[in-house]
Amino acid sequence: MTKQELVDRRQREIIAVASRVFAERGYHNTGVADIARELGAGHGTFYRYFESKLDLLRHVLDHAVDRIMAALADEDPGASDTAQEYRAQVERIGAALFRLLRDDDHLVRLLTMHASNVDAEITARVSEAAESLFSLTESYLRNGVDKGFLRADLDIEITARGVNGMILLGALNALGREEAINSERWIRGFTDLMFDGITAR
Repeated sequence: MTKQELVDRRQREIIAVASRVFAERGYHNTGVADIARELGAGHGTFYRYFESKLDLLRHVLDHAVDRIMAALADEDPGASDTAQEYRAQVERIGAALFRLLRDDDHLVRLLTMHASNVDAEITARVSEAAESLFSLTESYLRNGVDKGFLRADLDIEITARGVNGMILLGALNALGREEAINSERWIRGFTDLMFDGITAR
């Protein structure tokens, strides 16, 4: 293993530990000493890889967004030609996000509860990540409108925000709850609401 590979691996280790500690304690309540202690290392080790705690948070947020995008990367927004195919896509996306939630439940806490109240730069970074996810959802909806299997008068921008909000609040609600294990129930509830609504047929 090269020196750069060792550096990259150590950085990933620090980011993984910091993600968990920031999510559990909050950014302001976490010190470099807390992260170093969890790593079993000294302050000097930390500062060899990151300029400051804020610099580390930037890397942590970038890592969180990369993880979410990677979980969604297998799906092509333009692949569906029918509502049934799109529904299947949504179910697969839901399953991927639940796997991510199980593996890294701290990602949701980081992006929603703690990171946005650090400073203006971090708030902007979180907002930028949210806009990227909104744009991705918009591209799925636009595909459906363009191909005629979603309503022609659909407000794509607002609907994308509603769908993402539903997913985010559902993930927050699932954190730490036994029901979160039953991902099929959550996915079925989301997709039923998206595609069938709530009125009797």
